[in-house]
Amino acid sequence: MEITGTGPAKPPDALRKAAVELEATFLNEILKAARLGESPEGFGGGTGEEQFTSFLRTEHARVLAEHGGIGLAESIYHAMKERLHD
Repeated sequence: MEITGTGPAKPPDALRKAAVELEATFLNEILKAARLGESPEGFGGGTGEEQFTSFLRTEHARVLAEHGGIGLAESIYHAMKERLHD
């Protein structure tokens, strides 16, 4: 799993994984507010389309977070790592 988007992948640990998951959840909400994947009113596919749109949005958010996202996971990871070593 790579956080920074460049260089070799860093070995996953529980703290880094939790930070990435938190960023993915945040990005999912951002993408939801931006209405990513929603069809125009005239092309609505009903409940099934709404469900699959949420799956697609969740996957987009997860991939974004795993590849650096907006840097939130990295900031959270370093902040929590410092607190654990204090």
